Amino acid sequence: MTKTKTRIFAALALTTALTAPALIVPALTAPPALAGEATHDFADLAAKVTPAVVNVQVTMKADNDDSMHMQMSDRSAQQQMEEFMRQFAERFGQGRQQQVRPHPKEQALGTGFIVDPSGVIVTNFHVAGKADSITVTLADGRKFPAKLLGGDEKTDLAVLKVSSDKPLPYVEFGDASKVRVGESVMAVGNPFGLGGTVTTGIVSARGRDIQSGPYDDYIQTDAAINRGNSGGPLFNLDGKVIGINTAIFSPSGGSVGLGFAIPSSIAQPVVAQLREHGRVERGLLGVEIQPVTSEIADSLSLGSTNGALVAQVEPKSAALKAGIQSGDVIKSVDGKEIKTVRDLTRTIAEAQPGSTVKVGLVRDGKDMTIQAKLGDSTKNQEAKADDNGDQKGSEAKPGSFGFSLAPITPEARQELGLKDGVSGALIAGVEPGSPAESQGLRPGDILQQVGHDSVENPKAAASKLKEAKESKKPVLLKIYREGMTRYVAVSPRAA
Repeated sequence: MTKTKTRIFAALALTTALTAPALIVPALTAPPALAGEATHDFADLAAKVTPAVVNVQVTMKADNDDSMHMQMSDRSAQQQMEEFMRQFAERFGQGRQQQVRPHPKEQALGTGFIVDPSGVIVTNFHVAGKADSITVTLADGRKFPAKLLGGDEKTDLAVLKVSSDKPLPYVEFGDASKVRVGESVMAVGNPFGLGGTVTTGIVSARGRDIQSGPYDDYIQTDAAINRGNSGGPLFNLDGKVIGINTAIFSPSGGSVGLGFAIPSSIAQPVVAQLREHGRVERGLLGVEIQPVTSEIADSLSLGSTNGALVAQVEPKSAALKAGIQSGDVIKSVDGKEIKTVRDLTRTIAEAQPGSTVKVGLVRDGKDMTIQAKLGDSTKNQEAKADDNGDQKGSEAKPGSFGFSLAPITPEARQELGLKDGVSGALIAGVEPGSPAESQGLRPGDILQQVGHDSVENPKAAASKLKEAKESKKPVLLKIYREGMTRYVAVSPRAA
């Protein structure tokens, strides 16, 4: 009911605006000094770039769970549009029949754009990265079968190739580093399978992290981006591609003015590698990292939250060989300041496998520089826990922090699925409203380190926690949970 009323009120507002007396018009127009400044005629720009924007249709096996998951949003959009237009069933009869009868293939729609007249096309990995067959349709209606040159799931980018006897229209990448918030932009895509559609807006924000992966650095725009726009270009007013439209935030599935595009600064080097090698080669340090919170910074006397905290070092990794340790805070790589976890991830990934980098870090309050020869992220490395055996000890209750400890019994080890090499003290209970609960600790976690000291059992842990309480500062705890290790800083309760 509410949605219906909203549509009616919108229609009435439009009708009122069209039939209102001329007397009220001046109140709705911009002041003379601003007239024309807030609007742009995008017609010439659209005519220039839209021939290089293509529709991408993919087919994949229905039993491909990963592909089905990645393509779900675009398929749902197509189905919604077919339902919305069911009154024109005579024109879309074939599509409706495909909906109601079972078939062994799943289809999805997206967008792409040509970056080379030879037929090289950029799109999203979630559009075409796992397709069995790909068909590309140009703005002039020509259709081409396409092959996948390569895809990179981490940045959600894929490169396709079509063959044409004539050079194809193409567009070029622009410099996303020069993009300013408030700058006008234009998106072109294939929303809901309708074909070439142009929408305009501004850059709403830069550097957005939407928790989609380690390379999040999105351009946010209010230009209308809907399902089916995935893989389409975001242009600046010079007709250069500054972003690849990839995701939206929406409670309804439609555009609400929160669209996100991969900046060209990230896309260009990835596309270049995919064209040349079919895959992306990235440097690998071999560490699990986490942000430095204000509590962690306080516990380590860092003075700021800049840096990336090393939660765990993988066996046989570049980090281990270089001497990097769990608990180190990485502050720089080759002189480049590391302010966040994303900074470290991107900086290491941009380095070539086999190259040597200088890692600046803080350990036990001291600044250090370590040289590390990077590995290759394309080679899987398996981490195995050290074999320290089970630990026994009596239950301890570090009440000042709000949790109790117990030994890791064989029964607890089996119930939690802990490997034999996992040792420490089992967190048996967490008090509601306690400092431990506020920092996310929960029963079943394994406490492995207090401050800089490893603990093998509840008694040792309780002793170290008692010492930490006397300092009246947050204490850094190393926690093992479900195969991952993390650091948290927990403050003792006031006496």
